[in-house]
Amino acid sequence: MGKTAASPRGAAEGAGPILDVSALTVERGRTAILRDITWRVERGQHWVILGPNGCGKTSLLRALTGYMPPTGGAISVLGRRYGGCDWRDLRLCIGLVTSALQISIPPAETAAETVMSGKFAQLDLWAGTTRADRAAALAHLRLLGAAHLAGREWGFLSQGERQRVLIARALMTRPRILILDEPCSGLDPVARDCFLGFVEKLARRRASPALVLVTHHVEEITPAFTHALLLRGGGVTAGGPLAKVLTARALSEAFGAPMRLARRDGVWRLAFPRAAGFQRRPDIQRLSVAASASSCTGESPRVNSSSRSMSLPCSLSTRRNAGQRASPSARGRRVPASGHQ
Repeated sequence: MGKTAASPRGAAEGAGPILDVSALTVERGRTAILRDITWRVERGQHWVILGPNGCGKTSLLRALTGYMPPTGGAISVLGRRYGGCDWRDLRLCIGLVTSALQISIPPAETAAETVMSGKFAQLDLWAGTTRADRAAALAHLRLLGAAHLAGREWGFLSQGERQRVLIARALMTRPRILILDEPCSGLDPVARDCFLGFVEKLARRRASPALVLVTHHVEEITPAFTHALLLRGGGVTAGGPLAKVLTARALSEAFGAPMRLARRDGVWRLAFPRAAGFQRRPDIQRLSVAASASSCTGESPRVNSSSRSMSLPCSLSTRRNAGQRASPSARGRRVPASGHQ
């Protein structure tokens, strides 16, 4: 078993890819969750995975970490194929940072203990630790600017602090690939900017693992990321170098909606032609206004079937907002300021 656990390290020094996914298919019943996914991560590459909700991002991560057995195709990490070796050992070479872990961490566990638990792939540390383990945990926290959190209990950490602790935890096994599953979820803009700074710093390190950032937001793609994989409906719509894949056309296809892509001061931004869409459907605007007015008065809007337009239960021209009284001519009586009769 000792040789088995050590062999992935040796494979990492070879010339082969860190991760090799070939024609991966996952089916459950008659439903195809992942369809014919082929993807390769070489050393020195950092990837971002983008796609809409339900496109298969989470299922792909579960397949990579051995929690969702494939129906077809192959997954190899460091030259070793899923199904042909003990995936529990190989899983130590894949670091995973996801908010799904947070619920299993005891509130009274300190940040240092949480980081050390990564060495043993445990949640709620119970294994015996050494001074060397603690020194390694502190070194990883220091790398992420979180050394001051070592003695703080998990229950008193902010969301941004927790994410940094989880990255430090994942680094305890010296993984060759580190997956960040929507790490900025729940962070305010300032905390997100700081966190992405730590990710960029980590990616620039000489001994950095290959990073895989899973996100919905292009503005979270820092300059260190080199490649992108776009998913839709369980399949790949585009994959390759960031400069070729991250385009408005490719993103519009993946997300199923027209969009524009721009980059300013090193930050990617998306824009959507919403105004043009509203102009094509003025009835939607009238419906929204009518619904808003009816919520103020407690009455339902009336529809003119001949013109498909909506007439309102009170005159909006005589009431600028719900806090003002309607004109007596609008309904023949006064409406209380609250809008309820």
